[in-house]
Amino acid sequence: MQTAVVGQDGSLNYRLDLEGFPANAWGVSYFAEIEDLAPNETRKFKLEVPGMPALSKPTVDVEENAQGKYRLYEPGYTNLSLPFVFSFGFRKTNDSSKGPILNALEIYKYVQITMGSQDASIMASMVSRYSEAGWAQEGGDPCLPASWSWVQCSSEDAPRVFSITLSGKNITGSIPVELTKLSGLVELRLDGNSFSGQIPDFSACRNLQYIHLENNQLTGELPPSLGDLPNLKELYVQNNKLSGQVPKSLFKRSIILNFSGNSDLHIVNKGISHTILIVCVVIGAIVLLSAAFGCYFFTCRRKKKPHEDTVVIAAPAKKLGSYFSEVATESAHRFSLSEIEVATDKFERSIGSGGFGIVYYGKLADGREIAVKLLTNDSYQGIREFLNEVTLLSRIHHRHLVTFLGYSQQDGKNILVYEFMHNGTLKEHLRGASEEKITSWLKRLEIAEDAAKGLCSASLANPYLYSEYGQLDTMFLNVKWQKNRYRVSPHRMLPNNHP
Repeated sequence: MQTAVVGQDGSLNYRLDLEGFPANAWGVSYFAEIEDLAPNETRKFKLEVPGMPALSKPTVDVEENAQGKYRLYEPGYTNLSLPFVFSFGFRKTNDSSKGPILNALEIYKYVQITMGSQDASIMASMVSRYSEAGWAQEGGDPCLPASWSWVQCSSEDAPRVFSITLSGKNITGSIPVELTKLSGLVELRLDGNSFSGQIPDFSACRNLQYIHLENNQLTGELPPSLGDLPNLKELYVQNNKLSGQVPKSLFKRSIILNFSGNSDLHIVNKGISHTILIVCVVIGAIVLLSAAFGCYFFTCRRKKKPHEDTVVIAAPAKKLGSYFSEVATESAHRFSLSEIEVATDKFERSIGSGGFGIVYYGKLADGREIAVKLLTNDSYQGIREFLNEVTLLSRIHHRHLVTFLGYSQQDGKNILVYEFMHNGTLKEHLRGASEEKITSWLKRLEIAEDAAKGLCSASLANPYLYSEYGQLDTMFLNVKWQKNRYRVSPHRMLPNNHP
């Protein structure tokens, strides 16, 4: 809420396409004053919605309703009939000296639920056991209008829970008995917790196909009823404290069973069929073949020259390369080298340089002007900087960061593509390269503060970068102190022409 859009010309106009409308809606606006208003300045405005004159009666006065800077005012309507295309605006009143301000806006559609899920009461009873756990706080119906994050439900009008995934949630105690009452349950994943006690009887869950209880503290015997589940395909109970004999019923069908890591759990030798022996032999053969293939692949990789479209980095950078490939393919646009060469006229016009490499001017086929950074250092440090910028800027957008458009990686060239910024470089403005570009000290400190904000947001969003820029918060506070100091005593700062 510390950022907002201000209607400098006295108005703010919007046109929204609302998915799932026309419908009844709940809407609210958020207003917080973020500018320092003089005693004689006011900010008053009204909402205007074409065809809905009743909505324009109230006057919004942020200072009156949220006194003090960064205090929040939240006017809204709980029952609106809105069309698919919703046009509205905010207009300042005649007695206002400032234009309207808007920090945020929310619109929700009312969804009529005719009936709840069939397992709602069972799931409510289960989560009540874990009132302090974060995963148990989602509330409401487990399936409607949208299922809980760890639950999947069927698509019928009165849905049933068919999948539960609570892996690695640090859950203790016994396995909740409510789970055995979910007759539609198909998949149950409780692995990686600290469940103790015995495995309950799941014989009422006739649709169960996948049961994962590995890496817990379960004790007792494997219930024979597990082998009677008609649709069971996988049963994973390894690395627990189970004991006794594995029920013969689990070997009668082609069930994938893993019970290793339970020192007191064993198979009755007389009951082992030839099928189990064959399966063990086949698995052993597959393991040996996989190992042989891995050795062959590794040997070939060492001998084979890297492909021209592949990032070649030193061993310490492999982790970065893997992370980059996952993120980049998901969110960053990849330009072809030929597309970049056409846009830059084969890197004809250089507009700057830095530690990363040389920056060239370009223009895409759709008319967008771009700045192209070409990596000139193929060292680990240079590759790491390239990977950092792609993985970070493809996800992070900030008003103090230049918009990242994509990257290119071909023929051994590592290229970053940004929007082109007019009016010269920041260096020219800071050093006063010409009279029209000279920058005051206060403006320089504001630039430093804005840059620190952008870097702080970026570093906090990326754990790898935060390890390198962990002191940015301190730098940001120092810049703010310097700016406030200048406002109090500007004569104590250095002159504008100081380098």
